[in-house]
Amino acid sequence: MTIKILFTFFVPSGGMETLNRQRCTVLARSGIECHLLYYQIGTGKQNLMKNDIPVFVVSDDNEVLKIVHANQYDAVVIATDFHLLTKLRQSGYNGVLIYEAQGFSTFEEAENTVTSAAPVLYNCCNGVLVPTTSYLVELFTRLCPSLKLFSFPNVLDTSAIHYTPNIPPSHPVAAWIGRLEPNKNWRHFLDISLLLRQQFPNLGLWMFYDDTLSQPDDRNQFEYLLNTHGLSNVIEKLNNVPHHKMPYYYSMIGDSGGFLLSTSLLEGFGYAVAEAMACLCPVLSTDSHGVRTLIRHNETGKFYGHGDLDQAAAEGAELITNYALREHIRQQGRDTVAELLSPDSYVHSFRSMLHSLGLAD
Repeated sequence: MTIKILFTFFVPSGGMETLNRQRCTVLARSGIECHLLYYQIGTGKQNLMKNDIPVFVVSDDNEVLKIVHANQYDAVVIATDFHLLTKLRQSGYNGVLIYEAQGFSTFEEAENTVTSAAPVLYNCCNGVLVPTTSYLVELFTRLCPSLKLFSFPNVLDTSAIHYTPNIPPSHPVAAWIGRLEPNKNWRHFLDISLLLRQQFPNLGLWMFYDDTLSQPDDRNQFEYLLNTHGLSNVIEKLNNVPHHKMPYYYSMIGDSGGFLLSTSLLEGFGYAVAEAMACLCPVLSTDSHGVRTLIRHNETGKFYGHGDLDQAAAEGAELITNYALREHIRQQGRDTVAELLSPDSYVHSFRSMLHSLGLAD
């Protein structure tokens, strides 16, 4: 008997789009049929065009319920939107419901959301799924102590995301990936870039982002600060790059002598960090919790203190100038990601979760 799973989220973009697409692919290889449902269209839909994963994009509650009942899913994994749990149970759905939390923008948001969700989780869902991120595990353990909690690393399919030789730029590149919103802390990328360009005047600056997910105020502030910092003609803005092209960029950044700079305040996981490491692109990051499983300072990557711009510039400069350390970090980073986020490990953990919830094929 084939197990049939539906994964739901608001919009196909960012880390959730990457996670859903990759886990559907690797789970399908092991005989688990996976479908995706999003409430609205997003730029990440372009990444699904070459896949055979069934994708629904519907916003009407009745249409969502019709899809669930028509397809007779054995389990539905609902990311973030705990209200859907109640709607499904009230509609008569008796399958397994798993609530998934991949991260929040702030600790306060995390506390408030899980506190509000707890009664619904107890009444409607069979278990909670989170990555191996300390604050998420602690939060659900404390606020929902009687619920089954499953925590295992996300998946990165390194058969698709891996080092891809290309002709790198003739100068080092510092890159940033994210949404133009406060938690991703894009302002600090600009500030740190200014400090680094004092030492490396030819340093290239690349920013990958999805401007459809930013608020007008953030976009306006972004353009304003580019002008005031004199970076308008310096930073290369790469908007909505298809996911399958990212290994070329990560690899070029790594081979240029540069690095990925992650300035996030809080991350549930950090897919951009993992993907960069898989492509031999070293990473300099804040300690945003979600990347702790991936980065060991001066072994698989580098950390700098939140808000410490001088330290960030110093660590970035060392990545550029200390060739031996840089190569050590590149190799160790790639090996760590390949081992920790392997498809086989994810499939084993996911199947073990389903089995403990009463599903077995």
